[in-house]
Parts: sequence; structure tokens; C-alpha cells
Amino acid sequence: MNLDMEARLSMEQDLRRALRNNEFELYYQPQVDLRTGKIVSAEALLRWHHPERGLVQPDAFIPVAEDSGLIVAIGRWVIRTASQQAKSIQKSLRQNVKIAVNVSARQLNDPDFVEEFTLVVRETRLDPRCLELEITETTLMADTDLVLNRLSRLRTLGVHLAVDDFGTGYSSLSILKRLPVDSLKVDRSFVEGLPDDEEDRAITSLVVAMGRSLNYRVVVEGVETAEQVAFLSVCGCHFAQGFYFSKPLSAAELMKVLFERQQSPEASLLPDAGDRWPLHSPPPPIPGPWPPH
Repeated sequence: MNLDMEARLSMEQDLRRALRNNEFELYYQPQVDLRTGKIVSAEALLRWHHPERGLVQPDAFIPVAEDSGLIVAIGRWVIRTASQQAKSIQKSLRQNVKIAVNVSARQLNDPDFVEEFTLVVRETRLDPRCLELEITETTLMADTDLVLNRLSRLRTLGVHLAVDDFGTGYSSLSILKRLPVDSLKVDRSFVEGLPDDEEDRAITSLVVAMGRSLNYRVVVEGVETAEQVAFLSVCGCHFAQGFYFSKPLSAAELMKVLFERQQSPEASLLPDAGDRWPLHSPPPPIPGPWPPH
């Protein structure tokens, strides 16, 4: 226990130094329209260039940042940096690109969050519609009235809102329909077994159908194979992201990819015809007690 406590205190001190010394960097993973194969947005992913440990993934330090409250300052840096880089891409390519940023419960509970976010948007002169804030189901359920108030104020600015890791929390449909959100991001845990796992097929199909019926933009994370892409297209999923399309990219790499796509507008990231699940053919039926129609 003492060793664990010492390690956490050391990590917290390193995080404070990282903020002072600008050791953080944002990478971006593109989101692709499954109807056209075009890149429509990108999720900002935080990385830490530790002077001794090298590149540190967020799973290794975000829990400490959450517990210590440093996530508020780090999140503030993420939003400002993502806004600045989105504006830079916009100026260089004369093209708007939507950037999705994760927002933690600690950030959303900060009474100054909305005002600080508004200030960042004004200072960077970025159209708020070019930003999407991703909030997990757990955060949404923590204090519904407070969350609804904050989200409604953000929505009035024009910013897009998404429920992240959808399907892993405990949100009820009665609350979900009250939330002023635009997108549902289906958690990657439901995608890993596609298209072979019957339960994953059933759950993913139902979540996508529900999202579409509620007029939400449906995004699926963790897509890694052409078979998964084809199944999700058949399901009616709108957008997807994952290593099948692209690894996380630095801001410079993202700008290069967007520039190349701009020069070749016919280019598509969808799988070629002839893959295991044809895009215009129905998937195998989902097992159930009902007779097939």
C-alpha cells in the first residue's frame, strides 16, 4: 500500500510538472462516414511525453489526474489546444473539420467550466459547431439536473454533444431522451466479436436502431476489420473510427491526410467490394425466439 501511494504521489508530481513544461500532445483518430468513406471528424486523444518513461498512454495517468483533480487543468489545456489546432487546419486547408474532445465528470462539475469553454471558443475564433464534447454515461447519471443544465448551456453555443462509451453505463431511456445530445458512441467492447459473435451482433444492431430512431448520430469505436465495417454499414450505422481506418495521428499528420483527401475527393476508406459481408446484403439473422420474417 505504501509503495502504491508513493507511486501515485510521484505520478501526481510528474503531471504537475508536465503541465508546466508542456509535455502533453494531442493525437487525432479520424471518424469516417460509412456511406461515403470520407473523413468527417476526428477524436482528440491525449498523450504524455514523459522525459524518462517516453510516450505514456492515457490509461496510465488519467485515473491519477481524476483523483487528484488535475484533470480539470489538463482538460482545459486539451480543449484550448484542440480548438487552436482545429482553427489552424481550417485556415491552412480552407476546410472545416469537427474535433471531438472527451470531458470528464470533474470538468463538467467545475462551476467555471461553461464560462471557460466559451472564452476559449471566443479567443480562438473557432466556430463552436466544429467542436464535439464527449461525455460518458457514468458522468451523465451522476447528477442529472446539473448535467442537463450545463449541457443545455453548451448546446446554446452551437457545440455538438455526444454520449461516449454508450452501452457500458446505466442510463435509462427516459433520461436519454431528455439529454440535449447529438451523437451516441457505441463502446468498442460490443465491436470486438463482430460479425461472428451472435450477442455482439444483436446488441450492436439494437443500439444502432435505437439511436437512429431517436435521431442521434451513431458512431462505433474500435473498428479494426473490413468485416466489421461491412456489418456496421448493413446495420445502418452512420460513422465509425478505429485502426481499420487510421491509427491516431499527430496534428501535422492529420493535416497531411486531410490535404491528400482534399486533392483526391473520390478516395474512400471503405473496404473493397467482395469482402465477407457485402455492403448491400443483409447480415445473417439475429437468433431469437421469434420466427424470421
